[in-house]
Amino acid sequence: MKNVFDQGGHWRNWVGNQSCITRYRGEPTSEAELCEMVAQAVSQGLNVRCVGSGHSFTPVAITSGLLLSLSRMKGVRHIDREARRVTVSAGTTINELGRVLKENGLSMVNQGDIDSQALAGALTTGTHGTGSTLGNLASSIVGMKLVQPNGELLTVDENNQDLLRASRVSLGTLGVISELTLQLMDTYNLHETIWREDFDACMEMHDDLAAKHRHFSFFWCPTERSRHCYCLPDTAATSKSGKTTDVCEMKIMDITDRPPMETEFEKIAYSSEIYPIVYVPNFHELEYAVPVAYGKQAVQEVRKLMLEKYPECIYPIEYRFTAGDNAWMSPFFEQDSVTVSVSGEPGTDYWPYLRDVDAILRGFGSRPHWGKLHFLTSDDVTDIYPKSAEFRALRRKLDPQGVYLNDHLTQLFN
Repeated sequence: MKNVFDQGGHWRNWVGNQSCITRYRGEPTSEAELCEMVAQAVSQGLNVRCVGSGHSFTPVAITSGLLLSLSRMKGVRHIDREARRVTVSAGTTINELGRVLKENGLSMVNQGDIDSQALAGALTTGTHGTGSTLGNLASSIVGMKLVQPNGELLTVDENNQDLLRASRVSLGTLGVISELTLQLMDTYNLHETIWREDFDACMEMHDDLAAKHRHFSFFWCPTERSRHCYCLPDTAATSKSGKTTDVCEMKIMDITDRPPMETEFEKIAYSSEIYPIVYVPNFHELEYAVPVAYGKQAVQEVRKLMLEKYPECIYPIEYRFTAGDNAWMSPFFEQDSVTVSVSGEPGTDYWPYLRDVDAILRGFGSRPHWGKLHFLTSDDVTDIYPKSAEFRALRRKLDPQGVYLNDHLTQLFN
């Protein structure tokens, strides 16, 4: 039988810290082609992983078998304007979806600050934005289709709540996602304001800003050079103290009826045109979801670690809010959280630093973003995810041979 997929080769992720030599690669153009590729790979005893835009810092996509890309499976399949729902092919990127939604008077409920990710990969690794009342992006999933190891399609919808809650954040271990159905809201503009505060001043207004604004976040920058690591704008003119070190680059965003406008430190535009910021692939990131009650204490301890033990580690701390959800393997499962992220510089030995940050954040009962660097073991997953046993049982039922696992995922979910 002639293979329906191509010879493989070398693959690397966005920032270059993960790579593999895969035996075969597949780029299906339709759901039928995708199902045929999976079934044929499994008949040859191959493992199968699917890659989106390669934005995960972890080995989640690594395989020596068949590596699938859904970059040719894009586009909106159906819009239900009355129900405010959209069904979209899994390889569609967030920014591609945003442009279609704008034309149809709809918006995503929330977004993160990168919009070039493929929807399936971004949502099912737990990607989030910021907002103390807003869940992660996966919480908007109301349905999907999963390609099973035999090539058949499993439909996930609201008629089976357990399956839906398991699938929302599943890292591709329950099947290859061919399409997603998302809950949306009516179109809205966001009013963004950015400015600079000293760290202590930020901590004093922390609770008030989180309560009063739909979105509040900040980057803490230990040095002036820190801002340039993430291409952050220069907000020095809005600083009350004039300091350039140990400062927070602040951002609030709220829904507004005002028309679009833009000045140096304010902007009003359609929702999906406000959320993203520009990043270059010059960092390797760790991010943990900390129970919201410990957010300020956690960021204070990580800041102290950086200033006193690792002054050479100058990448900003990013700090955001996410409401709890009911997805079994979500970092935010039944836990309102703040996310604290730090980054290591490529080409340096940043592992001791990240392990020390990990030790601090674990002490608060935190859970990692699945697409970012972490140190979890199988026992850790059991301890901090209350539904881990149910998730593993379901995974084994749907994929008893572990077709959709690799070494990294076997350690976590087998």
